[in-house]
Amino acid sequence: MCGIVGVLGSHEVSPLILESLKRLEYRGYDSAGIATVNTGKLDRRRAVGKLVNLSDLLVHEPLAGKAGIGHTRWATHGEPNVKNAHPHRSGPVTVVHNGIIENFRSLREELAAAGLGHETDTDTETVALLTRHHMDQGMDPQQAVGATLARLDGAFALAFLFEGEEDLMIGARKGSPLAVGWGEGEMFLGSDAIALAPMTDRVTYLEEGDWVVVTRAGATFYDLSGNRVNRAVTTIRLDQTRVDKAGHKHFMAKEIHEQPSVLGAGLAFHLAPDGQSLAFPESVDFSQCDRVTMVACGTGHYATQVAKYWFEQIAGLPCDIDIASEFRYRQPVLSDKGIGIFVSQSGETADTLAALRHVDGKLERTIGVVNVPTSSIARETDVALPILAGPEISVASTKGFTAQLLVLCLLALKAAHDRGRLDDAALAEKLAELRMLPGTLAQALDREEEIKALARKIAEAQDVLFLGRGVMYPLALEAALKLKEISYIHAEGYASGELKHGPIALIDKTLPVIVMAPRDALYEKTVSNMQEVMARQGLVVLISDRAGLDEAGKVWAQLAMPTVSDLIAPIVYAVPAQMLAYHTALARGTDVDQPRNLAKSVTVE
Repeated sequence: MCGIVGVLGSHEVSPLILESLKRLEYRGYDSAGIATVNTGKLDRRRAVGKLVNLSDLLVHEPLAGKAGIGHTRWATHGEPNVKNAHPHRSGPVTVVHNGIIENFRSLREELAAAGLGHETDTDTETVALLTRHHMDQGMDPQQAVGATLARLDGAFALAFLFEGEEDLMIGARKGSPLAVGWGEGEMFLGSDAIALAPMTDRVTYLEEGDWVVVTRAGATFYDLSGNRVNRAVTTIRLDQTRVDKAGHKHFMAKEIHEQPSVLGAGLAFHLAPDGQSLAFPESVDFSQCDRVTMVACGTGHYATQVAKYWFEQIAGLPCDIDIASEFRYRQPVLSDKGIGIFVSQSGETADTLAALRHVDGKLERTIGVVNVPTSSIARETDVALPILAGPEISVASTKGFTAQLLVLCLLALKAAHDRGRLDDAALAEKLAELRMLPGTLAQALDREEEIKALARKIAEAQDVLFLGRGVMYPLALEAALKLKEISYIHAEGYASGELKHGPIALIDKTLPVIVMAPRDALYEKTVSNMQEVMARQGLVVLISDRAGLDEAGKVWAQLAMPTVSDLIAPIVYAVPAQMLAYHTALARGTDVDQPRNLAKSVTVE
């Protein structure tokens, strides 16, 4: 969740680190800090809240030095305050950390007995204390870090800086991502390529269990056993690391409006040049598959809920879906002819990565649906399929969700074709429907002014219900998640048919009930549930196509969507859900891109 940057530079590094931390602030914004070594002396500046507070502090209290590490925090252990802000220091050691040290309490007790007491509430301070303890026993920095890493349980990305060492940084990863950036007489560490892009386009990603000793002359890599290893240098595409708002007020607005082009790029990549067939790798083969298992978290999980309908209805293939944090603990029964699909925007989601490792050797094949092709999930699945959404900076996922839906839909069509449920002509017809998505999404975006007016009404509510049937049920869940994430209104999504089994008790004249119901085979049943709400004075907002709105009659509010096929409806109807959440949050004055208590990339369990 937290963001890490390290620089061994030829110029003052504080401005460079601050700029890189701005690109990582989506990972956490509870506090931030920078430490440098200058004329051999360690010094640091830390501030609570968003990065601008650290920037202001550095104006009044500059931090000199050509070697430094920085951090933007999402709090796990200890409340957000200056004392708990990174970098943490003990004697000659300072460290920044992304992850959780699970055995920090026992280590803390051991170190206290040795005369090294803690000053903060964090688990990270224990790393600095333990490294200092090893150095007090005569170890050099590299030896001390190696000894420290051997004692740590949990998940972490770490970057170390040492007093008296102006040409040394040490980094390590176990469960949380970390990359080395290569420059000319300069070297860098960063949580991801986005952080390093302003400084270099050449990076090396640490493998699981790796640690690295970095000087301005280069980097030496070691594996979990301490053996020296070689790791490849990758050239990143700088156009894929742009993080500007492109004239929009918020990243979320930009990312909502990017969806037609994002899905167009996804179709161009995953379809053959004639658009009539799929261009997946040969290893994506469902012909012998007897069950699909899909694992994800949050918005990605709702994408898999939609995909479950596609796999079962179109491909006739049994499909299990799991929240990643629960998957291992229910001890799922897996088939050696099964295919596992692991969905993660970042490709580093800790629970999803752990679930992937849990199925190692138990399935015929694993597929990663990811936005970062160099991520851990992309590297560790048998085949990785990119969603090609580009950087998604806003915490609330928008283009990432619809891009995931597109790839999952294409996989379901591939399964149907492999299993003989769709012949070439039928597959081409389905793909023709999907090729209409960019234009149809653009039409949905044209409803923004109507959505903005509706949002002003929704902003006055304390609670909101979303209803949907079939593939619209997961969309109701996703719409509710978006609204509560960024507007802080309590919202819930339900299958429309479940209304009378409990939620109807909540209906009164103050409760907006947003019904997502294109004019499809389930429309009449959904409208019947809607009438139950209206009979109890609930405030019905109907989102449907023109035929659906005309048939339903008068409601509290309505929103017209383009008429679309059943196949692409859930992708198209994601747009009004996203824009409604966005404009409701604006009306309530909340922080759209960086909502309280949330961070973008969840790299801790």
